[in-house]
Amino acid sequence: MLAVAKILAIILIGYALKRIGLFGPDNYKVLQKVVLNITLPAAIVSSFATGRHDLGLLWISVFGLICATIPLVTMFVVSRRMPVARRAFLMLNGAGFNVGNFTLPILTTFIGPAAALPAIMFDVGNSIMMSAGNYVTTAALLNIDSSRPLAKQVGSDPRATVVPRATPRSDDPDARRLERRAFARTIVRNFVTSVPFDVYMVMTVLMIAGVKPPMPVADFLAPISSGNTLCSMLMIGMMMDLPGSRRDVADALMILVCRFGFGLLFAFAAWHLLPFDAMTRKAVVFICFAPAGIFSAIFTDKVLGNARLSGFCLTAMGLAGVAAMAVANAVL
Repeated sequence: MLAVAKILAIILIGYALKRIGLFGPDNYKVLQKVVLNITLPAAIVSSFATGRHDLGLLWISVFGLICATIPLVTMFVVSRRMPVARRAFLMLNGAGFNVGNFTLPILTTFIGPAAALPAIMFDVGNSIMMSAGNYVTTAALLNIDSSRPLAKQVGSDPRATVVPRATPRSDDPDARRLERRAFARTIVRNFVTSVPFDVYMVMTVLMIAGVKPPMPVADFLAPISSGNTLCSMLMIGMMMDLPGSRRDVADALMILVCRFGFGLLFAFAAWHLLPFDAMTRKAVVFICFAPAGIFSAIFTDKVLGNARLSGFCLTAMGLAGVAAMAVANAVL
């Protein structure tokens, strides 16, 4: 539990240093680039190089992918009458789990080191959505172009539920075909330009092939990967702000209620459906109550231009998640 307290303390330190003026309002973007392109990829490689992976637990990876996908689709459906900016916020922050930085310390404290293996296998599936899938799916379903401010895309209708786009004439098959190709290229480009996603995919393929990164590589990356938690959580604190309006409060409550509700649903499914021993199922139950990962805040900032409420939701869900995991540990 001390490790989790340290993680939450780093977030609060980042927020406090921003409030007193040591960090400027846009300084987090430097850390954002460091995390996405340096420390997080190094941490991924180090995890695959030093951690043990059991292909017999691949069903947990599939379960992790499902758990990271269902809330995203659900948020898209239930928010269909909301303005596109709110829909994007709910979709990006309602799905995915922070396994590496947040859940692993709790698992090893409550259950023991053996619980790290199912957590790693869960994260193989979860990372597909967290590192790129949530962002790509949200942008595609809502017609968002992250290269331009969302306000300019919506134009004169701020209550539009999706970004309007010109559609080719129905009697012009060539134009429709070109539009589909352009749409497909955009999706592929958004996936492959995510460095963490590329690293996750390469490491997963190597894992399935039974190949581990050489230990000299892991040793070289160790000091870089060890800084990932500090940089990530400090970045979240620098991005965070308290809810500033009733709508902010409503959105934050909706995220917390939905994530906790899905956590209960997924935890029940994990305990009763996964064909593994009690320790493994208990570890997956814990993960179901984890907060969103750092990608939620990063992609929220990329789409909406700020992630002030995203960081607050991550911190609040982190506190609630610790309490839920403590209860689960006492019950199971």
